[in-house]
Amino acid sequence: MTAAPFPMMRLRTEDVPRREQMAFVHDFVARHVGGLEFRPADQDNIRIDMEAMMLPGGLTVGRGLYAPMRGARTRGLLQDGREHYLMTIHNEDHEVAVDGGRMIKVSAGDVLLVNEAVCFEFWQGKPMSVDVLSLDQRLLASLAPRVALEASYVIPAASASLSLLSGYAEMLRRNPPASVRASEIASRHVYDLAALMLDGFVRGGAERNARSIAAARLKLVCKDILEQLPDPGLGIEAVARRQGITPRYVQRLFETQETTFSNFVRDQRLDLAFRMLRERDSASCTITTIAFDAGFSDVTSFNRAFRRRFEATPSEIRANALKG
Repeated sequence: MTAAPFPMMRLRTEDVPRREQMAFVHDFVARHVGGLEFRPADQDNIRIDMEAMMLPGGLTVGRGLYAPMRGARTRGLLQDGREHYLMTIHNEDHEVAVDGGRMIKVSAGDVLLVNEAVCFEFWQGKPMSVDVLSLDQRLLASLAPRVALEASYVIPAASASLSLLSGYAEMLRRNPPASVRASEIASRHVYDLAALMLDGFVRGGAERNARSIAAARLKLVCKDILEQLPDPGLGIEAVARRQGITPRYVQRLFETQETTFSNFVRDQRLDLAFRMLRERDSASCTITTIAFDAGFSDVTSFNRAFRRRFEATPSEIRANALKG
C-alpha cells in the first residue's frame, strides 16, 4: 500500500522520558503548528497526545489532548517569523488574551482564530481535546481580504458553515489524501470553507468574501488551462475534475468575466500561436504545425479565428516578423 504523501505525525508524552516531555512537545508544535510555550498545571502529571498533518498551501490539520495548562505565544517566539492564523476548537471552556488584552472566555465548541504575528496567552483548567488548523495568512487573506483588520476572532459554535469546516477537517484526519494532487485539492477546500465560515465576522461582509473566493478559484482554473493548452482534447470536464469543482461552476466563473470557457481557451490558443509565429523559424516550422502545437485540431477553423482576432492572416504575421 502506497504511503500518503503528507502523513499524520504523532507525539505522545507517555512515550517520552519525563524529563524530556516538554522539550519534545515544544519541538513538535514548533515544527508542525507554530511557536508556543506550554506550562502544565501539574509538572508531575503531564499528558499530551498530539497529531498533525502538514498539507500544501502552508496548511496544518491537527488535534491534541491536553492536561490542564497555560500556554503563550511570547514576544520572543514571534521572532520565528510565522505569518499564519491559528484556528482552534476546544471541547471545554477556556480563556485567552490576545495582544495584551484582557482574558476572555471562549466557550466549548466556539472557534478561536488568532493571528500568530501577535502575542497571546491562554489558560485551560480542565483536560480537553483541541482541533487545530494552521492557515497561511496570505492565502486566507486572498479569500477573506480584510481578515487582518482584527488580531483575533471568536466565532460561535452555532455559526453557519462551521460544521462543514470541522467535519471536513475530521475527514482529512481520518483519511489523509492519498496523492499530492488530492492533497492540493483538499487544502484548497479547507481554505474555501474557512473563508466561508468567516462570512459575517470579517468586516466587509460575505459578498466581498464570496467574490474573493471566486476570483482565487478563477486564477487556479486559468492556470490549469494555460498548462494544458497544447492538448487538443482539453475540455471543461477535465479541468473541473482536476480542480475538484463542477463544470457548471467553471462556466459561472467565466461568466463573471463576461466570457465563456470555450472562448477563453480559444483566445489563449490564438495568443500562443501568435507568439510562436513571431518566434519560430519558418523554415523548420510550418503554420499548420504551429496550429496543432497551440492545441487546434482543424487548420481551417484556426485560420478563420486567427484572422478575426488579429485582423491579419498567420502568414502576414510571420512575414512582418521576418521583416524585423
